[in-house]
Amino acid sequence: MSDWIEKGYREYRGEKIDVYFNTAICEHAAECVKGDPAVFDTSRKPWIVPDNATPEKVQEVIHRCPSGALKYRVK
Repeated sequence: MSDWIEKGYREYRGEKIDVYFNTAICEHAAECVKGDPAVFDTSRKPWIVPDNATPEKVQEVIHRCPSGALKYRVK
């Protein structure tokens, strides 16, 4: 995970899953926002709240990201 931080990913911590996002490589396909707006909502800060869904749902949405801008770590 520290290597992701070094590569420009920002960490969003949850109780059971942490999400990492790199704005520099995001293609803005909005798969995350469409996939689960309770977790991914660009109108709020922080825009990613991992605890607003099950870890399985968060993983499923992140797997749809075409650019690799989103990653996760299950605790």
